[in-house]
Amino acid sequence: MNTANLQLEGLLTAVASINALLVDSGIVSRREMQQALERAQQGVNGEARGLSEANRKAMLFPIRLLLLANEDDLGRSRTFAEYAEAVGKSS
Repeated sequence: MNTANLQLEGLLTAVASINALLVDSGIVSRREMQQALERAQQGVNGEARGLSEANRKAMLFPIRLLLLANEDDLGRSRTFAEYAEAVGKSS
């Protein structure tokens, strides 16, 4: 596997954990986190108009993964592979 892919997997796993910490600490609500990620998704959809569908989906993948992580119940966490599979099934 490409090292850059492993780095992105690690980064996304870390961001998902930080997002959970922000919610668990009461700094932001789960709904506020969802809204922020949905705004990011809308921004990508607006910017990606000239891209192929595969490239657009690639840009949306990390946001969709973080949306799924945000939806998980408290105390539940999935592996990167589990999140990636769920994103793939939802696309």
